Amino acid sequence: MAVKNAQVKSALALSIEEKLGYPMVKRITPLVTQNDRYQSDKNKDNQYTVRTQHGTLKRALKRQQLIKVQRQQNLEAIMGMALTLCPEVTARGRPDPDWLEHFITLAEDIANHSMQKLWAKILVGESITPGTFSIKSLQTLKMMTQREATALQRCAPLCGYLEKEDSYLILHGYYKKPSIFDLLRKGSTESINLSQAGLNFPNILTLMDINILYRQEIESASLQKGQSMQLVYLRKKMTLTAKSNDLVLSYYKLTQTGDELKKLLQSPINKQYKQLVEKAFESEFTLEWEDR
Repeated sequence: MAVKNAQVKSALALSIEEKLGYPMVKRITPLVTQNDRYQSDKNKDNQYTVRTQHGTLKRALKRQQLIKVQRQQNLEAIMGMALTLCPEVTARGRPDPDWLEHFITLAEDIANHSMQKLWAKILVGESITPGTFSIKSLQTLKMMTQREATALQRCAPLCGYLEKEDSYLILHGYYKKPSIFDLLRKGSTESINLSQAGLNFPNILTLMDINILYRQEIESASLQKGQSMQLVYLRKKMTLTAKSNDLVLSYYKLTQTGDELKKLLQSPINKQYKQLVEKAFESEFTLEWEDR
């Protein structure tokens, strides 16, 4: 345990030195007189000081210089990745200058390599088709915690693309409306336990909290026998065709921000989720899969 503690403190000290530009060392504790007791009590919470002869102003200026250098390195890394990822296609215009300024302001603090790659994809997407990513989506991505990013990554392989609405949704069940002659019965209902496919309820609540998913489940219009709905999962297209009348699909729908960020995570359908969908829907729907 002592070794681990020492490792943590060493790592913390290194991070602090990188950000401040100076190392911190433990204070030398002088003999305490009665008059010094108040100052000594104040220093109990801070036993370290910066090791340098430079004054506070010079130290502050150096820290600002380090921040500028880091931000420049971050931007250069993101823009270099963007050029590497950019395909040889015809652009539909240039990104809006104001959007580009917002992008630079938000992206310059992104130091994590994986996140830099996402920001590079955003710049490429906006360069190909201006208006693809809103500033609101950029702000959401910038403020996203690791827990929130994990929830989004788990959500992505479950999202089907509804072409006619140009949006994504997570299909999770259906029910059959009772007939007029059988109003006392609820009708057949099937739902998918999304946690079995890696997306648990806390993940769903997290995505709702950051405006990736709408807060309420959504229901489709009633499908009559022979009517179908198509969803695209990257390279697979699924066609659901109703075997009987009055079938209503239920799903979580992504918001505009969710739709935009989902475009960054191009992943095939979750295999476990595909099996769950097939099992839940087979009694009332015909399912057909085709490659795209």
